Amino acid sequence: MILTKAEQLELTKEEMQDYGNAVVNSIVEHFDTQNEKYPVATASRKEMDTLFLEDAPEKPTDAREVLDFVLQKVMTQSNVVSHPKSYSFVPGPSNFISAMGDALASGFNIFSGGWAASPAAAEMEIVTMNWLLKMYGFPVKRGGGIFTSGGSMANLTAIATARKVKCGDDFSKAVIYLSDQAHSSNIKAIRVLGFRKEQIRIIPTDGEFKVAVNKLKNAIAKDKIEGLQPFCFIASAGTTNTGTVDPLNELATICKKEKIWLHIDAAYGGAAILAKNGKQLLAGIEKADSITVDPHKWFYQPYEIGCLLVRNHKWLKGTFTEKPEYLRDIEGNESEINFYDHGIELTRRFRALKFYMSIKTFGLKAFRKAIDYNIKLAENTEEYLRKSNTWEVVSPATLAIINFRYHPISGKLSEKQLDKINQKISEKVVASREALLVTTILNGQVVLRMCLINPRTSMEDIKSTLQLCEHYANE
Repeated sequence: MILTKAEQLELTKEEMQDYGNAVVNSIVEHFDTQNEKYPVATASRKEMDTLFLEDAPEKPTDAREVLDFVLQKVMTQSNVVSHPKSYSFVPGPSNFISAMGDALASGFNIFSGGWAASPAAAEMEIVTMNWLLKMYGFPVKRGGGIFTSGGSMANLTAIATARKVKCGDDFSKAVIYLSDQAHSSNIKAIRVLGFRKEQIRIIPTDGEFKVAVNKLKNAIAKDKIEGLQPFCFIASAGTTNTGTVDPLNELATICKKEKIWLHIDAAYGGAAILAKNGKQLLAGIEKADSITVDPHKWFYQPYEIGCLLVRNHKWLKGTFTEKPEYLRDIEGNESEINFYDHGIELTRRFRALKFYMSIKTFGLKAFRKAIDYNIKLAENTEEYLRKSNTWEVVSPATLAIINFRYHPISGKLSEKQLDKINQKISEKVVASREALLVTTILNGQVVLRMCLINPRTSMEDIKSTLQLCEHYANE
């Protein structure tokens, strides 16, 4: 039996060149025109079903016809998270070099799990990991880490490692601590790892949304008296709600004294280490046992690259190494790292490539300037809001995040009315598709939140959005 080229799932060289050029051209066009598009896509499940729902086809369809359909119907029905007016959640201001790096990694289908499959991919992960270790003041020779799909998987990997190092195989009395502003992925990770609800301590935060240190001390002392084992505290270096950084130096002192693992979730704020006053903003981060950083946030990478850094690389290997028979022939020496031994995934995509290519192409200086710009932009936005008799700043500009609400000085509106108006402002702005601006809850109030980590966002973008908000508020 001889398969046709199509049955071998192949195209001719000329067809591939034509198809590849069309794909790259479409990506270039997207990067070139993304500022002119609507940042928001809205559709119901019924509309999407009508457009896409069908049985898997038995017969082929022309490749360009499929591509055209995807470009016209799929790519246009997704939010443009790199748009200058995409302010909500944590935007994804990617860059073209990294996008092409991802295309190369997928096109060559590099397996980045073990050294034997791709020494270059493993070495590139080691090199870029060393760049990050140096940034955060971790020991390069002893420290280590691993690229993950995102911050959620990095946090899961960190907590699993902390449990193994501090508790061994018996974690029945283990207790883990985190603040009420910690990212939800941490709670998800704790549950996935099998901890019971009574083993989790949610510590309140103060008026600045930083963890209340005295309440943490009291909780640890109480648990020790009851014969439990405090083993890990998860600090935040840039909370998602407000950008707040916990008092890391003070927490490091407590954790060292109590022999507790200090994990710092810097998935959002970690990139601020490159800012002019970054070391001051993140003072104490170098004292952590582990750090989560998310390059697909403020390091301007496409999605699917998170990172976990640890003070001692042997902690990862001691937690995750398994030796099945089918891998017996590909074990290298100690210096040849198999990253499947450092985390949960055996099959891993080549995530380091896009990070490496973009840093090499643009240089860290460009990244520093972009991050400085974002921090200053949020501060300028705060200054603009404070000069207005319409807006109230609820949480000041912190690591490029600011929270505010419509609260006119001249008005006599109740808290309930203000909450309703601010919620309606968000709904109408999103419905207009002009900007992605949603709410969060701070101090029991509905507030509007801007996360300004896109280096293409201008003060004019922000002013025009606020004018739109005022228009809807006046309605």
